[in-house]
Amino acid sequence: MIFVNKIFLIFLLTISSKIVAQNSLQDQFDFATNLFQQEKYFDAITEFKRLLFFDKQNQFEFKANYYIGLSYKNGGKFDEALRYFTLAEIKSTNKDEYFLAKSFQVRTNILRRTINQANKILNQLEDEETSNTKLNEIKYWRGWACIFADEWNKAGQIFSEDKLDTTLAKLCKSVNDEMYSVNFAKYSSFIIPGFGQFYTGEYVSGLISFGWNILFGYLTVNSFVDERIFDGIVIGNFLWLRFYIGNLQNAENFATQKNLLISNNALNYLQNNFNGLKP
Repeated sequence: MIFVNKIFLIFLLTISSKIVAQNSLQDQFDFATNLFQQEKYFDAITEFKRLLFFDKQNQFEFKANYYIGLSYKNGGKFDEALRYFTLAEIKSTNKDEYFLAKSFQVRTNILRRTINQANKILNQLEDEETSNTKLNEIKYWRGWACIFADEWNKAGQIFSEDKLDTTLAKLCKSVNDEMYSVNFAKYSSFIIPGFGQFYTGEYVSGLISFGWNILFGYLTVNSFVDERIFDGIVIGNFLWLRFYIGNLQNAENFATQKNLLISNNALNYLQNNFNGLKP
């Protein structure tokens, strides 16, 4: 009888210790989550890592790794975030957890502009997924990947499909319409020096390019007409050619810089004024 009582007592103590340990782990998770919600991200990381250390039964592995990834992402530490979102993927216990971890890998890759990697993951998810809701989410992040790749026209087409997001579709179309054609700026200046600068609104630079090219073109031709061959070669090669090539490069650079400014302004608007879901 005494032996049976001892066994029963040991059983009760074992169960009690497990319950206490479980409650302790839950308290630790709640404490770390509260820090995260207060945007104390690096304190939250410490507490989630402490939870992982004491979680011998691996009950909080997915949640802890996921929240550590979120904390690093919100703190701008994208490489670390990707590492923990990958661990969350590995520790996922169902399809929803798996999809959540992979989608945040996509969003982090978009933010750090590793767009090829983001698209690779999206392709993988698209091949695996059958839910229309999740397929739409995949399409949504594909549109954002195009935005960060400066493919505004393609992004607009994606957001327009099935009215996925009409606000983003309109914005992308507006940005694309505002963009300058780099090729047009360059090759129009190939035909008429300075025209590409005029096209991008750089009128002073365009006038200067046009004037110098007219001047040195005239001097070069005039030298050959007067049979001053040496003068013609020197002026043509070292002056006219220099300004002609510089005119092409300037036109291309102006268009590229203007497009970068337009793109950055649109991204700033999205960051500060867009209320929808963002990477």
